[in-house]
Amino acid sequence: MIKLCIFDLDGTLVNSLADLAGAMNYALGTVGFPGHPVESYRKMVGNGVSILADRAAGGKEKLSPESKEKLLAEFSAYYTEHCLDNTRPYEGIPQMLDRLTGIGVRYAVNSNKPDGFSKKIVSTLFPKHNFAEVWGKREECDIKPAPDGVNGIISLLGVGRDEVLYIGDSNVDVFTAQNAGVRFCGVNWGFRSEEELRSAGASEVVSSPEDIIAIAAGERNE
Repeated sequence: MIKLCIFDLDGTLVNSLADLAGAMNYALGTVGFPGHPVESYRKMVGNGVSILADRAAGGKEKLSPESKEKLLAEFSAYYTEHCLDNTRPYEGIPQMLDRLTGIGVRYAVNSNKPDGFSKKIVSTLFPKHNFAEVWGKREECDIKPAPDGVNGIISLLGVGRDEVLYIGDSNVDVFTAQNAGVRFCGVNWGFRSEEELRSAGASEVVSSPEDIIAIAAGERNE
């Protein structure tokens, strides 16, 4: 029986692509690099801001330590002001969270987005929903696909690994669930493709938040 759903944030609960792209394009301009179309960021995001910066610059070797530091600082400052300009929950997500509460399933967030941004977005876009934990990137934890965040949430909430469903939109999330030893469910409405999820080892990929309810309620098996 599922007692806890742990969600990735970007590309799973919320569509944040335009705001991430806008902030990184602004930051790139401050260090003399060209920006990219919003859609190009689908393949760049997911591994944290530092790796996003490397990818957006065309490779880690393209940035001097000074340029990288400035780019990350400019991104953070801009994103702080603009992280909610266009970011919205995907259709059906608030209703899904209501249904999870109704069947007694708790829910949490585990994201590679910095912890402060993760909490700000969740508290602003889901003010009526009681997330058991919201974990973004923290200094004491390795980022996904390391299982640190999942392990921390499980430990705090006192659930068994066989009672957890991890939900995400990318291969990073598949590998995170594998490393944590928990069941995984992919979503096909996010930033990455179903093919990527399947290739990484996902046996379950859903096309609607309603399908997550069915899995959590035990109405749909792997």
